Amino acid sequence: MAQENRGFLHYFGALPKYWADNGYTAEQFDGLPQFNTTAGPPPTNPGCDPAFPPPSGCHFDTNNMVQSFHMVNKCVENVLPFWDYSHIDFNFMDPVSGTATLDGFVYNAANEARGSNFSDVNGMRAMGYYTGDDLNYYYFMVSNFGTSDRWFSPVMTQTQPNRMYLLSATSAGHIRPLEGSPLLTNKTIFQALQEAGISWKVYVSDPVAGPNLIPGSAMSMFSFAYKFPQNFVPASNFMTDAANGTLPQVAMIEPGYSSGNDEHPFENAQEPGGSVETGARYVSGFINALMRSPSWKDSVFMLTWDEFGGFYDDVAPQPTVSPDGIPPVDLGNAICSRSTGPTCDFVYTGYRLPLIVVSPFSKKHYVSHTVADYTAILKFIESRFNLPSLTARDAAQMDMTEFFDFSDAPWSTPPSPPVQFKNGPCLDTLP
Repeated sequence: MAQENRGFLHYFGALPKYWADNGYTAEQFDGLPQFNTTAGPPPTNPGCDPAFPPPSGCHFDTNNMVQSFHMVNKCVENVLPFWDYSHIDFNFMDPVSGTATLDGFVYNAANEARGSNFSDVNGMRAMGYYTGDDLNYYYFMVSNFGTSDRWFSPVMTQTQPNRMYLLSATSAGHIRPLEGSPLLTNKTIFQALQEAGISWKVYVSDPVAGPNLIPGSAMSMFSFAYKFPQNFVPASNFMTDAANGTLPQVAMIEPGYSSGNDEHPFENAQEPGGSVETGARYVSGFINALMRSPSWKDSVFMLTWDEFGGFYDDVAPQPTVSPDGIPPVDLGNAICSRSTGPTCDFVYTGYRLPLIVVSPFSKKHYVSHTVADYTAILKFIESRFNLPSLTARDAAQMDMTEFFDFSDAPWSTPPSPPVQFKNGPCLDTLP
């Protein structure tokens, strides 16, 4: 399951403090500097020149630094993760270079607010983080099971191309949604499973009108999906299948994109973002149902987020391999159409993301430091079922076995997590 648009430091940067406060062993963990074992000052990012308030655009100002802070509002306004924005985040002065300065986050957040009638016109929200007092379910689960501080999205852009990678280990050259382009014919992990006789289902949280659930899934971008509509079922079926021991060998749960359960930040009145507490409560229902079921004994539940949402990080996207040698095909007037450089191809990951690996076989309180993007999930499935790689990208990933102890099953008896809080403010205004 991949939720929506939340960054690593934004969600889990305060994890070392949670460990210290709750009796967990201090592990090496590259979180927010102010909470790490060797504490450093809170990070900052250049803000906007106050001499140019709205309706002016943000004027990048290194004399006006915005510091990371605990975000109280659970319904933060949107920050854009699109291709150009992600590159400006990477290096404000030279977005196409291979040298990361990681200084454009607040600037981008401010301009998104000024152009969208948002309240946070100075982009403070890009520096906000949550803690275990906000995301109490996630913090408990990530502390007891496995996680990583080097887990990245596959590409420096928005949701749809990243989800293409999640399904087929490439975006076939796309940096944007298809928007009228032909459906993708790339082989997906589900096609590979189908051809190998491995059972699979996609559990859809937001069914559209009528019996066809495919449009509620990212698989709707691939022509293969339309050959197997029977494999797309309501998300509520996951609970029943888990309880009955009838889950398929591989399942994907699609988040509630339109119902506000996907943790996506607030966009506009037509597409409101849900509270992070609401999203975490929704996810907990699936994980808890699995842990209480007969299916638990031989299962793995991998929870991540599809991309970083534009929130600050102090670790740059990492060099990686092009999946198929296809350069961007839909740049339009993007930065890389006017100036080329190392980050203008699919040879860098996106930004860091949260990850929780939940299984009876998960090592307890484990942190991976192996650089990977989430096509490693595909590599794990391929390794488990002896399938060939889909592209060079998933072929280059770790197989994720370092997260597990398959001989001992440390969590054969699962823990009892707390109920996710749902009492925080949801104002859709200032952070």
